[in-house]
This record gives sequence, C-alpha cells and structure tokens, in this order.
Amino acid sequence: MNQETELIQPPAQVASKAVKGEAIIKVIDMHKWYEQFHVLRGLNLEVSKGERIVICGPSGSGKSTFIRCINRLEEHQRGQIIVDGIELTDDLRNIDTIRREVGMVFQHFNLFPHLTVLENCCLAPIWVRKTPRKEAEQIAMKYLERVKIPDQAKKYPGQLSGGQQQRVAIARSLCMNPKIMLFDEPTSALDPEMIKEVLDVMIELAESGMTMLCVTHEMGFAKTVADRVIFMDQGEIVEQGIPKEFFGNPREARTRQFLQQILNH
Repeated sequence: MNQETELIQPPAQVASKAVKGEAIIKVIDMHKWYEQFHVLRGLNLEVSKGERIVICGPSGSGKSTFIRCINRLEEHQRGQIIVDGIELTDDLRNIDTIRREVGMVFQHFNLFPHLTVLENCCLAPIWVRKTPRKEAEQIAMKYLERVKIPDQAKKYPGQLSGGQQQRVAIARSLCMNPKIMLFDEPTSALDPEMIKEVLDVMIELAESGMTMLCVTHEMGFAKTVADRVIFMDQGEIVEQGIPKEFFGNPREARTRQFLQQILNH
C-alpha cells in the first residue's frame, strides 16, 4: 500500500458538508492556451457552497493551471468562469473582488522571509481589507491557534520546518476570511513526516464547511475528505465522482491506469 494512503483514517470519519444549491463556482466550456499549446480543453464544472473537491491526475495534465484560473492567476481565453456570481474577465475590479474571497495555498509556501509569521498573516487584512493592525493581529493569532502553531508567531519563516511554514500559509489565507480555498499540491514539497501535520489541518478545515478545491496526489486525503474526486488528463476532465465510486469502480481506462500506478507506487 502507498504510504500516503496510510496517513489518514478511513473516510467514514468526515461527514459531507456539501449543500446542493446555487453553485459558488461555475466553469463553462473553459479553454486555455499557452501560445499554440492547448493546455485546458472545454472544462465544465459546478461547485456548490461547502463542497470539497479533490483534483488529481498525472503531471502536466493541467490541474494546477485549472485552479489558478479560478482566481485569475492564469488567464483563460475562451468560455466562462463565474465565482460567487462574478464572472472573471479582464475587469481588474472583478479580479480584485474575487481574490479577496478566494484563498490560495501554494506548493512552496510563498511566505515573505523578512517578515515574522504574525506579520505575514496580518499583511493582506491590513492592506486589502483595511483592517486595523490590532484587530488583524487578533485574527492572525486565532488562525495560528487553529493550525496549532501560535507559539511560532514571533519567528521568521526560515526558523520553521516545511510543515510549519505550510500551516502558516494556510493561516495566512484564512485571515482574509475567504469563501473558497484553493490548494495547489500543498504537501508535494514536504518531507513525508511533515505531510500528515498539514493534511490534519486541511481535514479540520474541511470539517468546518469551507468550500475547497485541492490539487493533490494524496489519495488517502481524497478518500477521507472529498465530496467529489475529479481526474484530469491532457487538459480535460476525464472522470469525476464520489470517492467510493471513483476509487472502487472507475469507468474510464485512463482513470484505472492512473489509480493503479499511484496506489501501487
């Protein structure tokens, strides 16, 4: 059995919080090119408020590009992306509005090394939401407690382990009180012993009802947390379904091949 599938207890422990109703994210026939390379091809997806989606697939399948389009870190050339009722276009005001409501955690933390943990967490609320510094610090401490590292607040990122830095990155995103969290392979840069501490924080976040889209190869996490698992290959959504069906009885040959490779790795 793959080590990652042993990190987390069976999926029964996390109850679904997804509320089927008005979609908070709608992707309609979305395409993206890098010059001549057609990286995303006709993607269609609706995500309900509170739904937790795991996106998996081989390297180069377009997973990270896809979620980066959802907060306009990447620009799509055709189709529609509508987040919380606002369509993402070239309108900078709409982009700014969406980015205030969509938190993102990257593979490589992206913390400012010259700022303390507390200062990293306070920066966006102070500058973007115009939160008074004292209030921003109180919010930051609340979320540092939530990710179980309040004692690291005065330290600099370079003094922390990789797992601690990623937990700071999660807390920093939560300080903006986002409606949606995007995770782009948040554990892939971590040593194996640090992966579980980050996944535990993400499981707790999922239990709170946060709308989440997570690109990851951690299939144990997908089985435990996801309301829906999406498999991408060559820029397309090949298959999607609830974890029990997705892992137990995948319909597509490409999905079966991928799962066989990753679960037996």
